[in-house]
Amino acid sequence: MLDEIIQQQLLQPLMNLLKQGITPQKIALSLALGVTIGVFPALGWTTILCTIMALALRLNLPAIQLVNYLVYPLQLVLLLPFYRLGERLFHSAHLPISPQQILVMAKTNLQATVAVLWSTTWHAIVIWAMFAPAATAILYLILLSLVRRVVQTQTGDGKNQRILS
Repeated sequence: MLDEIIQQQLLQPLMNLLKQGITPQKIALSLALGVTIGVFPALGWTTILCTIMALALRLNLPAIQLVNYLVYPLQLVLLLPFYRLGERLFHSAHLPISPQQILVMAKTNLQATVAVLWSTTWHAIVIWAMFAPAATAILYLILLSLVRRVVQTQTGDGKNQRILS
């Protein structure tokens, strides 16, 4: 049962992308950037940023957006650590707020939330920008290896040489 779910929900869409001519490198980069941009510490911006990156780098837009949406809970979890690291880096005042409070504020009045959290969010974005390149590179290498393994498993060695070259 789990094998069927993995086959239908993960492996088959991956193979469909490869059949469309999308290289393992582009798929891995789409997924890595979807994760990295998906945890950007400013609520409401990740879809736009992922779209811009996908168009600029000619990546797979559905793949990057799917990963972006899947990591939304991780974005919420990492919001507070990014805020706290930003407070330390910029020696700014501690903002006593929880992720739940931020989410409620954003749902109630996004514009007011942005105004209240602007300085804290800007500091968090600087911290994210410091970590994002390394995180993207590491994720890319891991995902590229996994995508290549999936290709080998699904196509066999003979076809695999043509797809991966």
